[in-house]
Amino acid sequence: MVAVLTADLVESSLYEEEVLEKVLNALKAEFTHIRDNYGEDSVRLKIYRGDSFQGVLKKPEEALIIALRIKAAVNRIHLKKTKKNKAYSKIADFKIAIGIGTQNIEREAISESNGQAFQFSGRTLDEMKTENRKTRLKTELEEVNAEFNTSFFLMDTITDKWSTASAEVVYYLLSGLKEREIATEINISQSAVNQRKKAAGWEAISELLTRYRNVITTRFNDGE
Repeated sequence: MVAVLTADLVESSLYEEEVLEKVLNALKAEFTHIRDNYGEDSVRLKIYRGDSFQGVLKKPEEALIIALRIKAAVNRIHLKKTKKNKAYSKIADFKIAIGIGTQNIEREAISESNGQAFQFSGRTLDEMKTENRKTRLKTELEEVNAEFNTSFFLMDTITDKWSTASAEVVYYLLSGLKEREIATEINISQSAVNQRKKAAGWEAISELLTRYRNVITTRFNDGE
């Protein structure tokens, strides 16, 4: 079993060139960080068409945290020319479909690989294009799909309200940093980090990440 992430930039045709360039640079940097964390043999990520990406993960239980890391890395982008650490409205976001299933064909190019997980992910993203949803899951187990797509709907409601400052704090939390370390990293007080953490709905997101990891590990036999 593998997880496949397929994602499109929301309303990419409306993005100015400077925004799109920042998004692509952020994606490339985050892909490198993720590969360093999880290993190149475990995670493959590729940008295509200039406004989309696809990834193959050998540990499906890590798919949600990786999707959220990528989302937060992009959501924290802003173009304000200021040295002050302030909150701004997000200027970029992705729709991300997670498919979990078999992989029948594994090729060097992700676009040439195929299998159940690829079909689940690709078809789900196509369905999302007419929906106001940012995250969906598709597996062969309908009870798993029902649980997490309800939870993801609530998660989308929370993350849609993130400011760039909230997204930045969530990004570092997902990367494993503690409040004190985040405060040092972005040059704000620890109390300010804690406030942004609460505003981002971190406790609920953290609980969902734990639930997702436990269920997917149990139901899909550690991704094997």
